[in-house]
Amino acid sequence: VFQKWVNREISNFDYLIQLNTMAGRTYNDLAQYPVFPWILRDYTSEELDLNNPAVFRDLSKPIGVVNEKNAKTVKDKYENFEDPLGTIDKFHYGTHYSNAAGVMHYLIRVEPFTTLHIQLQSGRDAVSKKATPLFDCADRQFHSIPATWQALMDNPNDVKELIPEFFYFPEFLENQNGFNLGQLQISKEVVNDVVLPKWAHSPEDFIYKHRKALESEYVSAHLHEWIDLIFGYKQRGPAAVEALNVFYYCTYEGAVDLDALTDEKERKALEGMINNFGQTPCQL
Repeated sequence: VFQKWVNREISNFDYLIQLNTMAGRTYNDLAQYPVFPWILRDYTSEELDLNNPAVFRDLSKPIGVVNEKNAKTVKDKYENFEDPLGTIDKFHYGTHYSNAAGVMHYLIRVEPFTTLHIQLQSGRDAVSKKATPLFDCADRQFHSIPATWQALMDNPNDVKELIPEFFYFPEFLENQNGFNLGQLQISKEVVNDVVLPKWAHSPEDFIYKHRKALESEYVSAHLHEWIDLIFGYKQRGPAAVEALNVFYYCTYEGAVDLDALTDEKERKALEGMINNFGQTPCQL
């Protein structure tokens, strides 16, 4: 597969899907959903110029430190962390770039994810179109692509990467089922279809241009840098520390031996934590 990709016989999209599959990611498990990178940083221009390197995200850095301003906070957190019991290793991020809640966050407008999101919020199944507190607070919903990117740049604790749907599935950007997703607190704007970047004229146009960006010359030349962080040698060990890419210990494969836990309660709690928290893909 690697050779085919290097020879440009398969697309960047296909290569990422295959890497995800090899690393144990699957659409059948929200806790191990395929993970894709944010590839652009320009969500405000009227036109998207894919020949300009400045419109692309720096793929050599974890999303939490793409904004240089966050690097110091993240570094300090790692260096000053000490677990009195000595069981928890130092980490840069207490959250993860891919977890079940994040997948539901992006896909809230389409079933079965709407119902899953409601169950996560309130433990209820019924979907009501009336204004009921079934959904998360509107300001925390996925309501705008430019605003989501801005939040990532401002907050080093928000490290969500993307899901494959951002490159082929325009429907998830539309509230076709007419769900009542509430109003934003300050602007009172009603949350409905996802607000797109200025350069996208429709959900289909966004997907078309975003996919084109993924297959662009710039991304083809730099995608391996992101792959190293997520699937490769910068995923753990000294290279991960240097790259500011260390996550909470529970997220790594083999970090916890569940079979060794004899206490059923403790085991259940840890399993739940691993499932909800996010999981780092198997290292390839």
